Amino acid sequence: MKHLLNKLPVPYLFLTPALVVLILSVFWPALQSFSLSFTHYNYNLTKAPDWVGLGNFQKMLVDHVFWKTLGNTLLILAVAVPTLVFLSLALAILVNQKLKAISWFRLAYYVPVVISIVVVGIAWKAIYSTEGTLNHLLQLNIPWLTSPNWSIWSVMLVTIWKGLGYYMVIYLAGLQSIPPELYEAAALDGSDGLFKHWDITLPLMRPYLVLVAIISAIAATKTFEEVYVLTQGGPYNSSKTIVYYIYEKAFKELEVNYACTIGLALFLIVLVLSILNLKFGNVQN
Repeated sequence: MKHLLNKLPVPYLFLTPALVVLILSVFWPALQSFSLSFTHYNYNLTKAPDWVGLGNFQKMLVDHVFWKTLGNTLLILAVAVPTLVFLSLALAILVNQKLKAISWFRLAYYVPVVISIVVVGIAWKAIYSTEGTLNHLLQLNIPWLTSPNWSIWSVMLVTIWKGLGYYMVIYLAGLQSIPPELYEAAALDGSDGLFKHWDITLPLMRPYLVLVAIISAIAATKTFEEVYVLTQGGPYNSSKTIVYYIYEKAFKELEVNYACTIGLALFLIVLVLSILNLKFGNVQN
């Protein structure tokens, strides 16, 4: 036995426990979810499901709520991701200055990342309420969470606010790796102020921009906590995302098979974004 173990490569012995955990907690449930997409339980989870083939996929194609949630998810993807990419970069440039107590500013901007989403939801509900801080400052009476026209944008604002500090830290690591001599040479050539960031910062930060874009895009497709705490997907599905719809179908309506089908559609979207991450997200190039 000892002789057999000596023949095995040592790295594989260390990787095996992690691989077993991944198989049991990720790959096996994923395969089960895939198989359930082609079956139906008939509201009896104690018996084996019936095979329905592509029936769940046909149902998904004509489900207007699914298309609404997909549209909401794509809207978050189209608005929140560019905002996070460029606003967090601007914030990282600001906190990269050599000023007294600048570390406290970095900490302050990062605090929302570590705050519990429940606490965040309670705070933002108070801010968004009809007589809350936001309406008081704007001198308006906007139903931020109860209007179909405003609810998705209100959820999106919380998503951006909470993720801003996380992506700022990624950019900050990239900014601190840029030699100061490059900015000094650019200043001698007449590139100073905001122009130095156009000529020096953006080209050198391109790998980080791609990385943040892909990571934030994957996170945007899986938006759930903000919706659950703030709006519960309402009103009239106006703020419901795909992930929340999966939760609703699986745990509220017990349509596990249909939820797996929607989850498979989400998996394909995230898979495409993950492939882009592997292809373009290498910060070393």
